[in-house]
Amino acid sequence: MTGDPFGPILERHGSVILDGGLGTELEARGADLRDPLWSAKVLVEDPGRIREVHAAYFDAGADVAISASFQASFEGFAARGFDHDTAEGLLRRSVEVAQEARAAWWHGRAPNGRPFPLVAASVGPYGAVLGNGAEFTGDYDKEEDELVEFHVPRLEALAAAGPDLLACETIPSIVEARALVRALERVPDVPAWVSFSCRNAAQICDGTPFEEAIRVAEAAPSVVAVGLNCTAPTHAEGLVRIAAATTAKPVVAYPNRGAFWDAVRKAWVDPPRQDARAPLRPAEWRDAGARLIGGCCGIGPSQIATIAQTLRPAA
Repeated sequence: MTGDPFGPILERHGSVILDGGLGTELEARGADLRDPLWSAKVLVEDPGRIREVHAAYFDAGADVAISASFQASFEGFAARGFDHDTAEGLLRRSVEVAQEARAAWWHGRAPNGRPFPLVAASVGPYGAVLGNGAEFTGDYDKEEDELVEFHVPRLEALAAAGPDLLACETIPSIVEARALVRALERVPDVPAWVSFSCRNAAQICDGTPFEEAIRVAEAAPSVVAVGLNCTAPTHAEGLVRIAAATTAKPVVAYPNRGAFWDAVRKAWVDPPRQDARAPLRPAEWRDAGARLIGGCCGIGPSQIATIAQTLRPAA
């Protein structure tokens, strides 16, 4: 198995800056994502837009670009009329687009001491494919063995494109976490992180205690970091403290902007209580134990630039 891709960055800088939301930034730039494929729709129609967003996050200070494959799956592509080979090519293409953006960014300007960025292939949960908001409930119609069979082909296709790692993200249920641990055994040479969507500061979305979810995820030999994403920022510090007390592996934290996903309207909706939209506090997350820090849905390049400036003021 390959080593930890974060080691050199952490040794030099103490933290890894992740990018922000890809789909929501594409929407902010005019892309229409009202489609079951979500950001993968743009991968099919206009991959240049995705390259532009990756570049914007690199400009902002991100050390990692997460590919446009969160909602991409063989099942989803089949529903749009794509055959297996085409779907496999599109999954690989999501990684290649991020790699192209990285190469152009790196060679187009002086890095000024910046580390060479990493490309993480996004592996979204089964719930994202359902299109009913199940990625925030874990209410699935598949058992663990079925989830293994769902994830393995995607993992294999994404791994074939040569990403630096796999980002298994927004995982809402302990059953899916166990399935991913088994599925990752099929691509043992590619490191991965696993991050959970959480309902509060102590539980993932299906109600499982966060520390239990962390223990399950970190058991996979290829998993090099564990934590949370697409969770309200008001919960982040508590979750980071739990993770840091549970595992010796680096803790990843990239919350969303504090809105919630309306599966009927297919849109992010602000909460009625504005205190749920707590500001991003990357220094507090770092001090609580997070080492991989960024943003998810609703967090754009300007917020990532602020995170980078906060965590690396001399950069």
